[in-house]
Amino acid sequence: MTFSRTNVVLAVALLITAGLAAGINVDLTRPNYEFLPEMKRSPAYDAFSQNPNFANHRTLQTPVPGTIARGTLPLHFAPTKEDALRAGEQLSNPYADDFALLQIQADVSIAEPTPDAPPAESGLGAENPEHDRGQSEQEARRKAAQKRISDSLSRGREIYRVFCISCHGPTGAGDGPVAKRGFPPPPPLTTGRSAQMKDGQLFHILTYGQGSMPPMAAQLTRDRRWDVINFVRAMQKNAADTTAPATAETPTAEPADSPGSRAGQEEAK
Repeated sequence: MTFSRTNVVLAVALLITAGLAAGINVDLTRPNYEFLPEMKRSPAYDAFSQNPNFANHRTLQTPVPGTIARGTLPLHFAPTKEDALRAGEQLSNPYADDFALLQIQADVSIAEPTPDAPPAESGLGAENPEHDRGQSEQEARRKAAQKRISDSLSRGREIYRVFCISCHGPTGAGDGPVAKRGFPPPPPLTTGRSAQMKDGQLFHILTYGQGSMPPMAAQLTRDRRWDVINFVRAMQKNAADTTAPATAETPTAEPADSPGSRAGQEEAK
């Protein structure tokens, strides 16, 4: 059995290392050399460690009486159906003004005259600088409101995909994968009672839960809950716009005894 030069070198190195380890007097009660000791023992006090800088020797202090932490405004509601209705009356959507502004803009655009119509002789014309300035400011407000709503809908869509789609389904019909595997399906979000609920009531349900739906206050901040509500409202509007033409094109049969029907005309004779 022959040994290569590499094996001999490794064997000699092993013997030297073992000899050095045996010859060095190691004090096991003291730590060895530490690299970046601040990563193990932080100079800052831990949350539950004793702190000599305070009278109660606690690092984690209670909030100052009468103060509210940022982003944790209290909700004075109970997890009951009665308080859910009360929340619908008392809580308002922070994006309500933006939606109202865009709705007003849509109504005004419908009322504007066509390009072929002759211009009015009196009133604010295109040459009026005050009129132009007002139009520019109105358009800037409209674009700002549209951007805020668009950003809210984008956030609400992502949150819905993470927390809601498993039960409510991609279109809010209550046909998510959880409901398809035996769990009681939730009511549809686009029709029925959900479409008739006010925004504050939906916010209460997201905060405190209802029925088999758990509360989402721990997972979603107040702002993100409003984003989900705005996205649900968008789904409801899309569902209503999709079903409206089919309903309008469905012919309605005239009663046999109505004056407009042939039988009714013969009877009238």
